[in-house]
Amino acid sequence: MSGHSRWAGIKHKKAITDSKKGKTFTKLAREISVAAKAGGGNPDHNARLRKAIEDAREANMPQDNVKKAIQKGTGEIPGVTYEEVRYEGYGQGGVALLVDCTTDSRNRTAPEIRKIFSSHGGNMAESGAVGWIFSSKGYITVDKKSAAEEDLLDLALEAGAEDMKTTDEDAYEITTAPHDFEKVKAALKAKNIPVSFAEVTLLPGTTVPVTGSQADQVLALVRDLEDHDDVKTVFANFDIPKELLEKAG
Repeated sequence: MSGHSRWAGIKHKKAITDSKKGKTFTKLAREISVAAKAGGGNPDHNARLRKAIEDAREANMPQDNVKKAIQKGTGEIPGVTYEEVRYEGYGQGGVALLVDCTTDSRNRTAPEIRKIFSSHGGNMAESGAVGWIFSSKGYITVDKKSAAEEDLLDLALEAGAEDMKTTDEDAYEITTAPHDFEKVKAALKAKNIPVSFAEVTLLPGTTVPVTGSQADQVLALVRDLEDHDDVKTVFANFDIPKELLEKAG
């Protein structure tokens, strides 16, 4: 999963940069509203909302924007009604992609996503075509300088982690079942072990190596999908060399 680690870090930095342009604020506000609608407006009892608020805080989104997004989700103030929809498809080299969107119009979003796929040599697929490749997992990375490997492994497993691996990125990757994610993260915090990156995400069971022009096309496809206003997250099972990923970032 070292490719995931690299790409997650690149996307994380990009989100902070994009926040200056307002695009990330718009996407975060949608996620906050949807999370509040689905699980209520109290982040203490709504893990998804809590994560969305944490992301908003890290992106320096004004607190008033966060409050209004929650109120729109709970119906306290009027707002646009959004729905969540997932599109599936393939990029160059047979790379599988899942595209999670938050939209107020499927009739607008679907053809726009289809056009992005086709413009980069990919194609959309039927529901379920590639979804089986991915599994929902808690994903946490810790810098190798922050903890000894054996101590961290013992701590993570005792807290409920499923596995821990060493990457070529000077980091440890910890995976958990989604329901154990918060518990493992809390255990690390209790021991004052800083976490580099943490989220509940979809991880691929198998990866597809792509290089050269195919890798460039796949990364261009992913970038254009992520730049679409309705796209929340893109998941992919590519395995792309480090130097190409860093160049893309």
